[in-house]
Amino acid sequence: MTPIALTMGDPCGIGPEITLKACADPRRTVPVVVIGDPQVLARADAFTGTGLISHLITSVEQATYAPGTVDVIAGSDLPADLPWGAVDARAGAASFAYVRRGVELALDGAVRALVTAPVNKEALRLGGVPHPGHTEILADLSGTRDYAMMMVNDDLRVVLVTVHQSLRTALDAIDTARELDVIRLTHRTLARGGLSAPRIAVAGLNPHAGENGLFGREDLDVIAPAVRAARSEGILASGPWPADTVFMRARAGEFDAVVAQYHDQGLIPVKYLGLEHGVNVTVGLPFVRTSVDHGTAFDIAGLGRADHTSLLTALRHAAQLTAT
Repeated sequence: MTPIALTMGDPCGIGPEITLKACADPRRTVPVVVIGDPQVLARADAFTGTGLISHLITSVEQATYAPGTVDVIAGSDLPADLPWGAVDARAGAASFAYVRRGVELALDGAVRALVTAPVNKEALRLGGVPHPGHTEILADLSGTRDYAMMMVNDDLRVVLVTVHQSLRTALDAIDTARELDVIRLTHRTLARGGLSAPRIAVAGLNPHAGENGLFGREDLDVIAPAVRAARSEGILASGPWPADTVFMRARAGEFDAVVAQYHDQGLIPVKYLGLEHGVNVTVGLPFVRTSVDHGTAFDIAGLGRADHTSLLTALRHAAQLTAT
């Protein structure tokens, strides 16, 4: 079976720890090839106690998936004294290199999906990476123009119109064309996942979705035209709906997904339901990519306390999305 590529994330964070824990977990049902630093993984095993031995490989074809081992493609050569829990330019550059290698493998068809452990945005910047996060890196490396972030758990699917930017600039980035693109991406992704006629709710930007223009005209002049255009294409889109109730309605089963306008509007409802069960899916890429719904957690890195449930869930979703 074609494996899933798992990038280790920032070497100073909890990525190495949760990578080992997920690989050692008996609930994992898919073969995995890790892209990371063997020395860092060995250091992490000292406090995780998984007992996994790194089997170094240079290509996916060399993976053995042998019990008690983890197949590792070395993506960096970091110093032995690299500190846990610190923002470090070397770690930022290394975490970018892991993702770059994973994208290459995914585009070549050597792996069935890409799953990513968390990176640190400040470390990426210090390491000379011009992108603010995974989503933008993946889009650039794969040459993808139309893409979006979807957060998934057992209760909600939320897709973002704008992602990693200030709220002030996000408001300027919300236009009818982008809105319609995200609605289309959401429809295509859910349809490929088995929903023949997904019901997509679009959250309003302003309080009460603008209250018919009383609290701003963006919902009337920008979002509503995109919803109408989507419906004219046969997409079951509706809205804009007041954001303070639309997520509750989706969780109750009225909608299959919610299109949210900016980062915190969409991610607070998902993360409130539990970080350990959330998964980040980048829609629009030429391959399946999922990730954890949490950060590098520098405050507990190196202590053996990190929960790997979200990474295990990301592996499960990647397997499901590539099952056909």
